[in-house]
Amino acid sequence: MHVYSKSRKIKMTEKKPNSYAALDAEHHFHPYSNARRIENQGPMVIEKGKGIKVWDEQGNEYIEAMSGLWSVAVGFGEDRLVQAAKKQLETLPYYHSFTHKSHPSVAELSQKLTKMVGLGMTRVHYTNSGSEANDSAMKMIWYYNNALNKPKKKKIISRLKAYHGITIASGSLTGIPLMHNDFDLPIKEVLHTMCPHYWKEGKDGETEEDFATRCANELEDLILKEDPETVAAFFGEPVMGAGGLIVPPKTYWKKIQAVCKKYEVMIVADEVINGFGRTGKPFACELYGIEPDFIVLSKQITSNYIPMGALLMTDKVYQIIAENTVKNNLYGSGFTSAGHPVACAVALENIRILEEDGLMERVPLLEPIFQGRLKKLEENDLVGESRGVGLMGAVELVKDKETSTPFDPIGSVGPLLTDIGHGEGLILRAIGDVLAVCPPLIITEDEIHELFDRFERVLDKGLEVVK
Repeated sequence: MHVYSKSRKIKMTEKKPNSYAALDAEHHFHPYSNARRIENQGPMVIEKGKGIKVWDEQGNEYIEAMSGLWSVAVGFGEDRLVQAAKKQLETLPYYHSFTHKSHPSVAELSQKLTKMVGLGMTRVHYTNSGSEANDSAMKMIWYYNNALNKPKKKKIISRLKAYHGITIASGSLTGIPLMHNDFDLPIKEVLHTMCPHYWKEGKDGETEEDFATRCANELEDLILKEDPETVAAFFGEPVMGAGGLIVPPKTYWKKIQAVCKKYEVMIVADEVINGFGRTGKPFACELYGIEPDFIVLSKQITSNYIPMGALLMTDKVYQIIAENTVKNNLYGSGFTSAGHPVACAVALENIRILEEDGLMERVPLLEPIFQGRLKKLEENDLVGESRGVGLMGAVELVKDKETSTPFDPIGSVGPLLTDIGHGEGLILRAIGDVLAVCPPLIITEDEIHELFDRFERVLDKGLEVVK
């Protein structure tokens, strides 16, 4: 049993005999979960969704404040996506892109993405997830440098608290200890530089711009220490997501980009969470003036109605890689289901909805309301910092507000408050002791207020329990 809620007079999902929770607990090994807790308590089983809300198997309603996992842009139950999938299934349910073959929807989507993203991107390589797309980017960078006869230029720099996925390569790029513990990660080719979290890492008297300079200097020092001839690329989320929703300090990306260009270090912009309007611009690279060599997309590309990842590259990169495929006869990498016709059809329809309904343009209009309510949460004594951009945000929970002292152990309070949130009809994401919110882009002004009314109650009840 998760939590009893006096305010809602309901009991959360429990592992009753013959329930989906019991069935799941007996046979399903969950990602990012405590296996013993699943065995003992069963999972929360979500049966249906509509708009910004979902319902569990007992009929309890929740605002899905995380869009599933940062991803359901057009909300749950969008019939246009269902019909797009159905039509494609009836026409061509599957085909691949191997050995010089293609199909209409992947060709159309590739054209759409390159035009929509811009930034000199001319080609798209498809995967089934953001993890696979970051993994593929790393392979392409090695392939690219081998083609240029630079066999030593293979090291990749990411950041502490970065999240780039969970394959061996992308899991190494990720800079979170949980994703490394007992997996023998990171691999030796991947290095990590400091996290650009000004509130936590900034020194007394240091401005945001000064802090950004220190971040860039640390990156440059690392490149010089390793030898620029061995450092191939820098991977970064424009706004860091699963590491705690960390918004870059002023001038950060300008300074990081200058260091990378100085030493011919490629830039991979991971827009898996940021992309398709989430930050107030169609893509966060535009917001922060980033000019990457690769862009990684996933999640909101299909509103996660069906899995898809995409890796976009500039023409400069493409031409070198393309010529190397001639030498090798073929490009020796790809996924059976990548660029799947149904996924492409759903992505195309999802993008049409984003554009026709003006969902990306709504974000800067709703941002002041959303970020204003988020900032107000700092009035609670549990909240050390609130932070966000566009329609995404987070609060960091602290034991002592005056000194910003974290809870010990870190991560002991966030999950407790998400359980309290369930009792208030709100699904949040606990990232240690950070609580993140990232609602569907279809959210209305009234729904934003309802979301944060519930969030305030969660914090108030959490304060009673913790303090």
